[in-house]
Amino acid sequence: MKAVVLVGGEGTRLRPLTLATPKPLLPIANQPFLERQLGWLAAHGVTEVVLSLGYLPDAFVAHFPDATYAGVRIRYAVEPEPRGTAGAIRFAADVAGIDERFVVCNGDVLTALDLGALVAFHDARGAAATIHLVRVADPSAFGVVPTFDDGEVKAFVEKPPPGQAPTDWINAGTYVLEPSVVERIPAGINVSIERETFPRMLDQRGRLYAWASDGYWIDIGTPEKYLAAHLDVLGGALGPVPVAGAHEVDPGIWLEPGAVVDPSTRLVPPVLVGRDAAVGPGAWVAGSTIGAGATVGYGARVTGSVLHTDAVVGRAAEVTDSVLGPGVVVPDAAVVRSELCVQEGS
Repeated sequence: MKAVVLVGGEGTRLRPLTLATPKPLLPIANQPFLERQLGWLAAHGVTEVVLSLGYLPDAFVAHFPDATYAGVRIRYAVEPEPRGTAGAIRFAADVAGIDERFVVCNGDVLTALDLGALVAFHDARGAAATIHLVRVADPSAFGVVPTFDDGEVKAFVEKPPPGQAPTDWINAGTYVLEPSVVERIPAGINVSIERETFPRMLDQRGRLYAWASDGYWIDIGTPEKYLAAHLDVLGGALGPVPVAGAHEVDPGIWLEPGAVVDPSTRLVPPVLVGRDAAVGPGAWVAGSTIGAGATVGYGARVTGSVLHTDAVVGRAAEVTDSVLGPGVVVPDAAVVRSELCVQEGS
């Protein structure tokens, strides 16, 4: 089975973290998000992935120099200009010569979706396209998708007023598509699959379906959600081990190879301390991810936060509900609170 992963966006809501690193290559619990997504696809029988690229395409090629990951062959489709979600799918499918049923994923959705069940539902309905749906508490900020009892899509309602949504199930950004859907997308222009292609398919009954799942799902595209995703993964949302090679030294406390933690440090789970990272004497670390080579100094406190590679928290400093970018240094005794995208020099 083949898949197209849409990774062309600039990730503007996560700036400055995404100024030099594309959003899909940012780490989630010390592993690049896209690696997690490719591993998930591989586990569900996907053997070839086409990355639909736009922003910083060379970063993806450099990250996967052998054009493979987890046994999945990687191909690249670099858009000459932004073409919207449907336009990107059409372009990627044309570049890769996809002429069979395939999967499409947004490159900022972390999920435990049973992809095999979604494909089986699609096949059983003889659908041309099937949309994965998830339930949210407040659908007013999303496009909701009411369906008939058999899953056929009734309509699309974009950002309904609070309390007036016909359903709380929203488009979750994973699709199963037949080649006939690609043929409906005009080549070479900007087209949205959510706002144009799918709604236009409603003129013919029995072609467009949706499958609802209560499994774990999060869009990592905002600072708040990006931070939450780390804690979810540490808490077991995707399985018992947050990152390959980590060792659970106490319940909910994970150390990667080379990590050094002083015996006087207090670690309050869930905590992941990355490869060759160091946590000094008298420090307090709670509900946080410490990146590779990062340092937490003597008597420092890190709570509900993410430290990227080589970040430094100085002696007696305090970092709370924050994300420190690669190499960021928090001076001794400084306080950083609710700073969700701290980058070196910012």
